[in-house]
Amino acid sequence: MAEGHRKVLLGEVVSNRMSKTITVKVERRVRHPIYERVVKRSKKFHAHDEHNRCQIGDIVRIIETRPLSKTKCWRLLEIVRRQAGVYIAPVAGREELSV
Repeated sequence: MAEGHRKVLLGEVVSNRMSKTITVKVERRVRHPIYERVVKRSKKFHAHDEHNRCQIGDIVRIIETRPLSKTKCWRLLEIVRRQAGVYIAPVAGREELSV
């Protein structure tokens, strides 16, 4: 199959908890048929991430491919933008915060 005939989508990584798999949320804007207002519609796709490079919040481009599993028929094409990681230290025990 030629590379030019495959669909390419842009979305945000919402989960990377599976091994070599990411969940990507793709949003699109459509006009409501009755109210003529633009609304956002979203759909989640499972995509293959061979090297587990993606983190939650990354903006990625995925490409259509042959079925790799029951739910996975997309693969990671590129990471467009990385999410800036914010580290929050865990609180040990039940300590009270003094104000």
